[in-house]
Formats: sequence, C-alpha cells, structure tokens
Amino acid sequence: MFEAHFQTFEEPEGGVALTARLSALREELARRKLTGFVVPRADQQQNEYVAASEERLAWLTGFTGSAGLAIVLGREAALFVDGRYTLQAGKQVDAKAWQVEPLVEPPPEHWLTRHLAAGDRLGFDPWLHTSAAAERLAAACAKAGAELVAVDGNPVDAIWHERPAPPLGRVSIHGAQFSGEIEAEKLKRIRLEINKLGVDALVLSDSHAVAWTFNIRGADVSHTPLPLSYALVPKHGRPLVFIDHRKLSNSARDHLEQSADVEEPAALTGKLTELAKRGASIALDSATAADALSRLIAGAGGKPVRGNDPVSLLKAVKNLTEIEGTRTAHQRDAVALTRFLAWIDREAPSGHLTEIDTVEALETFRRQTGALKDVSFPTIAGTGPNGAIVHYRVTRKSNRRITPGDLLLIDSGAQYEDGTTDVTRTIAIGKPTDEMRDRFTRVLRGHIAIARAIFPDGTTGAQLDSFARQYLWQAGIDFEHGTGHGVGSYLSVHEGPARISKLGTTPLKRGMILSNEPGYYKTDAYGIRIENLEIVIGTDIAGAEKPVNAFETLTLAPIDRRLIEVSMLSADELSWLNDYHARVARVVRPHLDDNATKLWLDEATAALK
Repeated sequence: MFEAHFQTFEEPEGGVALTARLSALREELARRKLTGFVVPRADQQQNEYVAASEERLAWLTGFTGSAGLAIVLGREAALFVDGRYTLQAGKQVDAKAWQVEPLVEPPPEHWLTRHLAAGDRLGFDPWLHTSAAAERLAAACAKAGAELVAVDGNPVDAIWHERPAPPLGRVSIHGAQFSGEIEAEKLKRIRLEINKLGVDALVLSDSHAVAWTFNIRGADVSHTPLPLSYALVPKHGRPLVFIDHRKLSNSARDHLEQSADVEEPAALTGKLTELAKRGASIALDSATAADALSRLIAGAGGKPVRGNDPVSLLKAVKNLTEIEGTRTAHQRDAVALTRFLAWIDREAPSGHLTEIDTVEALETFRRQTGALKDVSFPTIAGTGPNGAIVHYRVTRKSNRRITPGDLLLIDSGAQYEDGTTDVTRTIAIGKPTDEMRDRFTRVLRGHIAIARAIFPDGTTGAQLDSFARQYLWQAGIDFEHGTGHGVGSYLSVHEGPARISKLGTTPLKRGMILSNEPGYYKTDAYGIRIENLEIVIGTDIAGAEKPVNAFETLTLAPIDRRLIEVSMLSADELSWLNDYHARVARVVRPHLDDNATKLWLDEATAALK
C-alpha cells in the first residue's frame, strides 16, 4: 500500500568484510611515513549530513552514525562514538579490528596520549578538521612526544577506488515569498556584523549560511536542501560565491549574479591568498571553517580571526514571512500526521504491521499533501526495545513487528518550501502498563513546563533545560540528550546556535524556532519521547520590569491520551493539554476528507477530566 521515496532500509556493509580496507590504509600510511591517521565523520564544512563521496568513516569502519571519529595506528585502531551510538557501533564494526571508545568523556586525545610514542607522526587532513580540533590533536601529540602532520591529499581517498563522485544537485531559487528578505538587505546586515568584528572580510564556510544569505537551496546532501558552497563577503565591494557551475541553471546563475560574483570552488584558495597577501584580517567560523583555511590565510601573511559566524544568529531569528510559512507548513503536516495516527490505531492492534510499514506510511501521507520536498531526517520508528535506542534507524534486518503491549516511538519530519517540521509521538499499542503511564506522564509534564515557560529576554536554553527534567528527577530518572535544538526555515532540521540543553549558552530571541522533546528510555524495554516545535514570542505581563518571552507551539498532533495518568497532572497542566487538543481539532478537522479519521480525531482530542 505504501512506499518510501526518500528513505531506504538496507543494512550497510560492515564488520569483518571491511577489515581489508584497514590493512590497505595501514600500507598507505607506511608508504607516506606516517605512524597513524585520524578519520573524522566530516566533510569540509562539518555538515550533519554528508555526501556519499565524504563518508570516509563509514567506508572504512562500517559505522554509519552521524557523529564519530576513527584513529588508525600501526597495530591498534579505535572508533570513538558518543553514548547515542555505542550499541550501534558495537554491531557495525569488526570488534577484533576496532576498539569502540567514548567520543566525549574521555575525549579521543586522551586515548592518543596513551597510544602514541615519542617520534611518532600522526597524519590528519586539515580540510576535515576545524582549527580547534587540530589544536587538540597537536597538544595530544606533543604530550606524547609525537608530531601532528597535515597531509596533502587524504590517504583514505588514495585507497578508496570506487569512491562516489561529488554531488551535483541542482540549485533552486528560494523566492521572497518564502524567504521574506532579499539578498541586498541580508548583505547589509552581514556587513554591519563585519564592521563590529573589525575585519576586512568574512568567509561563509557553512553552506547553510550561503543558502540563507543568497536565497538559494540545493540537493547535495540527504534531507537538507543544501547547495554545497562557500562565500567571501568583503567589507566593501561585491561578495563572491564559490559553487560548482554545473549545479546552476541560467536562472539560478542570474539570480546569484545580481548580488555576487560566481566562481568555481577551486578559486576560493586563490582569492583568500590574494587578500591575505595584502595583510587582511579575515573572519572564519570556528564551528565550520576547515583548519586548512586558517593555515592558508596565516601562511600568506593575513590574519585569520576565528569566532562565531554572525550569519548563524541572523538566520536563526525568523522574519514574519518565515514564521507565517512555518505555521502553514505545520498545519499541512498536522493533517498528514493525523491521517497517519488514525491509520496506526486502526491497523497496529492486529499485529501485522512492522516498523518499516509505519515509516513508509507516514512518508506516503506526507507526499499526498503534494508539497513534500523530502523528509527532514530519516524517520525513527522504534517499537518495544528498539524505541529505547535514541537514534534508532530501522533496517530490513532490525525491522520489528509491532505487537499489543508495545509502545511505538515515531520521530519524523518534513521539508516543505515554506517550512521544516520535526515531531515525535509515542503511541500505546494495546493496554500500556502502569509504569509506562507513569513515565509518559512525567515526560509530558516536562514537555508542558517548557511549552508554558515565561522567561526574561536574554534567557539561555541551559536555564530552561531543567524545566523538562524535574518530574523525571523526582523519580530518580533522566534522559541523556538535550531537550531541544534549533530548526531552520526549509534548511537544516538541526540548526544552531540556540538549543535547550545543559550546553545551550545562546540567549533565546523572538523568532527562533526550537524543539521541545524530553524523553525516557528503558533499555531493552521501551522508549518515550514527546516532541513539538516552539517559536519564541514576546508576551505581556502586568508590571514586568523587562521584556518577557514565551513559546507558541507550532506542531499540531494529538498526544496519546491512553498514556496519561490524569491524577498526576496539575490543574494548569490539564488545562494546557485540553486547550492544545482543542486547537489541534479546530485547525485539522476541516482539512480531513473521510469521516472515520474525523471521528478518530474527535476521540483523540476529547477533553480529559
């Protein structure tokens, strides 16, 4: 009945089958007189999703998670992953060839200092590491009496004989009806930031920043409409955009040339060298600029100035057009979600559905809107114990049948031209246990605490994070991920710099869109997460002595009432939930075309007492 166009369920090759590649890399390192080499999961711009031609870590090790790093030495090799991926890494790599180690505590540098010897030469590709990352590696090498060596040409590429070609996704124009601001106005604001920084030019090394500034989108990586590109914005004069010309139609080129000169990517190094030779100070984004750029500027006599990319914050604060667009996108998405949730309730109790069936069905309901451009990330659909794996991705091998007594956790999102969505619902299949209802209600109370939060202007995500955890803490439990991340406007579903987490130091500003997604995960049993997107808005409080902000919930989808222990909710929490469900019904019901789904929605959004 259903099929997925934007997602696949194949199991990637891995394990012992790939160990020959590790041997080949060691031979290449020996030929280059290197003791070892660092292989990050990264492209030149530190993108979350990378093109197939940049998946060096997966090709070498078999590990396909979105965060990781490998270090290969003569006799030892280690793969470093964070807590989300420990189980996955253990299943995907050859345990005899690779040690699986933590990525954060302790960091890979700690392992390096214990395994390098005096005189060793550790290679790294300066195009795949930020300067801060390179400095950490250099310090670890120095501690062991070893040397960090910037390679010219990546040794993995030298042995990767069937490496895919770089992507050539067509560039599209993101019109003013979606962007709400023309390029000239954006450039004017960026130049104000360049003046504040006191530099001569700014390098946009983040393709998201290039896409936002010049109102273009692309198709170079999965699930994010990204045109891989760079830009150079001088204090005075025309900016330059560096992009493969084969991606540009005549209209896309004309659009870009109205506000910038367009060059091939290879021209970036020459232009930077030219500027640097004149002693220019050039701002680089600490989070995405390759160490190679810093080296090039400094080597030519310029001054690399590392810091936060000012475009990141400008992009995060959505304008009125983008806000209206995202509201429309969420309303459209809500209709697809409601049809899906009604279908699940109808079909899942029979026990014949699988996780893959749910992923295919939800994508199909979204495609039936006629507006879906892509999913915003691979759908997480985990039933029973798979739901407890935070970043689970179903494959044909792991695909589990949904049975009565399970909880089904489904986290998904869509890319529409007018907005990006991300929503998680946890669904009871059959009768949930008392423990499931208790845990779900604690997660829901934390979710409501964020949704109802009122906070002074300048508040950071770190200050709000514990709101979501307080009711879990009261039971001695917690969740091991952030409470929320920023979301782009038909761009990345995971957008910086703001987030709601212990590490969220960026003040939340009106117009920012963030997720609100507390959860609870019982290993080998079930997972719970409730996620809506929220937009920061201003609010009026009588007698307030400073500007005060709140959240408006964008996502519109029923929250499973069967999992709620009403006696645990306060009167205010119950009122929020009933108001939310009334709004869902009011917005969604007129757009449903069959009576069965309307009746399901009426029941799913009925007031709780």
